[in-house]
Order: sequence, then structure tokens, then C-alpha cells
Amino acid sequence: MEIYETESEIAKRKSWLLSLVVTVLVSIGVLIVLQVIALAVAPMLFNISMEEIMGLILGDYSHPNGRMAMYFIQGIGSGIGFWVAAYVIMYFIDKADLHWEIQLPRFNPAGAGLVLLIALGGMLFNGILVYWNSQLVLPEFMSGMESWMQEMETQLMEMTKFLTDFQTIPELLMGVLVIGILAGIGEEMFFRGLIQPKMHLYTGNAHVGIWLTAFIFSAIHIQFYGFLPRLFLGGMFGYLYYYSGSLTYPIFAHIINNTVTVLMVYASNEGMIDFDMESTDTVSYPAAMIGLLVLLAGIFYFKKINKPNGELEQGV
Repeated sequence: MEIYETESEIAKRKSWLLSLVVTVLVSIGVLIVLQVIALAVAPMLFNISMEEIMGLILGDYSHPNGRMAMYFIQGIGSGIGFWVAAYVIMYFIDKADLHWEIQLPRFNPAGAGLVLLIALGGMLFNGILVYWNSQLVLPEFMSGMESWMQEMETQLMEMTKFLTDFQTIPELLMGVLVIGILAGIGEEMFFRGLIQPKMHLYTGNAHVGIWLTAFIFSAIHIQFYGFLPRLFLGGMFGYLYYYSGSLTYPIFAHIINNTVTVLMVYASNEGMIDFDMESTDTVSYPAAMIGLLVLLAGIFYFKKINKPNGELEQGV
């Protein structure tokens, strides 16, 4: 299970509401501070004005250094931001010990190989969830909200297309670093390393804790038509941590998922493969079922090779 040893009063079950309020406030504060720092530094690093950065955020992608500037801002303000927020809460507020001396040795070639299969199987199965989610239709009385959701989705997709329209190898490498590595480490440290043990403790049920965390993980991305696939990924990452007692596995899986997607987009842009990130009109049910079988088999054997071996439990 998760390793989150703490004797801090605020981290105990009876203080769940205070702990959640503090977690939200500290996280928002850290993310805002780092975002401001990134916005202040980016103009000097990428020869771009603040007005042009604001233009990028609003959809003007004409600046030649815009993509690199946005990667820098996103990497500092989001990827590193989530890691710093988790660190501040864990070590200065909860005074928690994740016992990395136990977690790190649990990462081994056999487990890594299974996680690779699980991640790839999950990506195949996720295709069906992307399709189902794209077919979401709200009742007539919620048509205003549906229009707003569709507008938000369009704006986010335009930004995603801009960020993944790699023109040079350095841009591709920056994309892998920010979208793949920094996001994988930062988001897993925050959601699986910090939030999941709290949800487990507060609810008293590991599975409820995993899926509550996955729900928060998906909702915070504010992509309504990608909610189900991201919820599924959050649950998958959560079980990798729960069954192994090592954050290294969900971090590895998250990096694989994001990096493979980035590389597929690049390969598609270069004409190497046929892959359309925007396409949600069709789905390959055979591929999805094969992915599900690979995923389930991988999870089964992953759990089997990670039998309980005396994990430290959370302080209660």
C-alpha cells in the first residue's frame, strides 16, 4: 500500500477537513507563485514580450519562440509546480516520511517491464473511453453549459495542437521533457504521493481513495470531453502505487503514457504514421479489447510479484 508515515495532528483522520483546506490553499499558492516566476523569466530567456506571451495564451501563435516559451511556463508552473506543492505539504505541514529508502529498491526490471505492458495496454483500451466520452450529450436544459464545455475543449485542443506541432528536434525534446517527464513526476508526486494516501486514510477504503484521487486528477485538467480516459489513467496509476508501495511505478507509467503520445504526434506530423489526436469519430473495438486483456493480465502479474512485504502504514 501507499507509504505516508506521519504523526502530525493535521494529517490525522479527525482533521480531514482542515487538512484538505490547507492542501488546496497551499497548492494554489505554490502554483500561482511559480507561474508568476515563469512568466517573469520567460521574456528574458526567449526574447518575447509579456504582451506576446498573453497573446499566446489567448490564441495568437505567430511568435517564432512562442512554443519554447510556453513549454518553459508550463514546465515550471505546472510540472515542477505540482512537485513543489507536494513537497511543501508533505515535509513542512504533514511532516510525512515517504521512506524512499524502501520505495526506490522496489523498482526492478520485472516490475518495469509489466508496467510498460500495462501502460501500452491502457493506451489501447483508452481509445474506447475517448470515443464514449466524445459522444457526451447533456440534457436540453443544460445546453448553455454544454456550449461552454465545447468552447473550452476547442480552446484547449488548439493549444495542444500548437504545443505538439514540433518544428525542430529541440522543440520535440522540450515537449518530451515538459509533457512526458516533468508532468509525470510532478503530477504523480502530488496526486498519488500526497492526495491518494490522504483519501485512503479519510475514507478508510483503499479503492475509494484511489478513485476519489483519480476523479480529482481528471477534474483538475478541466477537459470535460477527456474526463473518462483521464479518470481511467488516474485509477490505473493509483493501483500501481497501491499494489507496489513505490511511487516509481506510477511515475514510470505516467511518463510512458505521455511520452509515447508526444512521439506519436511527432511521427504523424512527419508522415511516418497515421495518427490523428483530434479524431474521436471512430474506435477500434478489437484494439481496445486487446488492450484491456493486456492491461488486466499485466495488473494481475504486477500484483502477484509485489506481494505485501511489511509496508509502513500511514500515521493515524
